[in-house]
Amino acid sequence: MNITVLSGKGGTGKTTVSTNLALSLENVQLMDADVEEPDSYIFIEPDFKDDYISVNRKIPVVDQETCTGCRKCVDFCEYNALAMMLDEVMVFPEICHSCGGCEIVCPENAITEKDRELGKLKYANNVGENKIEFWQGEMNIGEESSTPVIEALKEHINDKKTTIIDAPPGTTCPTIEATVDSDFALLVTEPTPFGLNDLEMSVEVMREIDIPFGVIINRSEKGEDGLIEEFCEKENIDIMMKIPFERKIAELYSDGIPFVRNSKEWKEKFKELFLAIEGEIDEKNNSN
Repeated sequence: MNITVLSGKGGTGKTTVSTNLALSLENVQLMDADVEEPDSYIFIEPDFKDDYISVNRKIPVVDQETCTGCRKCVDFCEYNALAMMLDEVMVFPEICHSCGGCEIVCPENAITEKDRELGKLKYANNVGENKIEFWQGEMNIGEESSTPVIEALKEHINDKKTTIIDAPPGTTCPTIEATVDSDFALLVTEPTPFGLNDLEMSVEVMREIDIPFGVIINRSEKGEDGLIEEFCEKENIDIMMKIPFERKIAELYSDGIPFVRNSKEWKEKFKELFLAIEGEIDEKNNSN
């Protein structure tokens, strides 16, 4: 089973939920797909192997001596990764989408391709007491698109384990790439107007890509959750967990300590959350 944890904005609690859930289960794989700013490792403390897996994409290389300046490649590129400057074709590799079309349309065969590293994947096995299989994607500084790194990360999903994916914040292409093909999504929110606004966008995306989901309220406070509760009741969405706005939890987080390590009660709650997710998936499968 693949579970993606996401939120409409950063700082809501995705990593808190992802890491605590992973540390509460057996036979689990945790993937940090927030490749622009991965931070699950702070709480998981993996011993990464020295080697890593490069994530590459093909970019065009123009032989200026062979090029006749016909502009066919420049006119073809929808992403403006090619531009005609005087008599030469310039390549902007950061915005190239590696479609290979420029090489195909060039009548002089003046364009070839080479690999460009966009990022890397790091891996550690048998992490912690419950032997987590941990993967982390990292996009190189200066790159424009994180989606290829997330795609490469997901190629290492272990079908024999429960996989938890810590998705990038927001509702754009990287988040969708991390979530698509998942069995279930946990939408983490907070009881504020900003939290509600971003939750509404996340719900719209999940329904568009047809992924079953539930909501977790982080920094929950008595008398403050009504904003989220009213929305979820109106939209017939299950609130599957509330994480209270408590000083002790905040202190542990600040020290990089998942609170399930200090509380058997919370570890049981996350196990119950997992069982509830299984129930939601079974219900959907039976209804289909």
